[in-house]
Amino acid sequence: MNDFYHLSATSLQGQNIEFNNFKDKVVLIVNTASQCGFTGQYEGLQALHEKYHSQGLVIIGFPCNQFGKQEPGNATQIKQGCLINYGVNFQIMSKVDVNGEHAHPVFRHLKSELPGFITRKIKWNFTKFLIGKDGRAIKRFAPFTKPEAIEDNIRKALGA
Repeated sequence: MNDFYHLSATSLQGQNIEFNNFKDKVVLIVNTASQCGFTGQYEGLQALHEKYHSQGLVIIGFPCNQFGKQEPGNATQIKQGCLINYGVNFQIMSKVDVNGEHAHPVFRHLKSELPGFITRKIKWNFTKFLIGKDGRAIKRFAPFTKPEAIEDNIRKALGA
């Protein structure tokens, strides 16, 4: 079994989510923030979710406060911001670190699979990782890459 399927994370509602539930799915993981210049990407992520969820796409947002303190809220505030401001109904996890000694295991794994340019570190909010149906990381996308710009990669991973 791929290492990705051994991972888990806690949802914003406090439930443990086992990643082995995502076998045979295409997964897009994004570190998010509600007060970032890229926060408008929630709209594009939601549009991808609505368009491809039924075909096997799972989008998972991980709020992170490591970049410019742009996700200072608690779980309730994050949930309200995502839902009220952007109508998000894809999976949002509890707030995590993506870099440093307290980096969540999901991001440790993804950074080892797709190191990025020059350094493994995630450089800012809304870095995106696309994982194939086999649990292998396919591609890492920079924060400035808009969700609609990765749609072809998603379609290809879905086999569409």
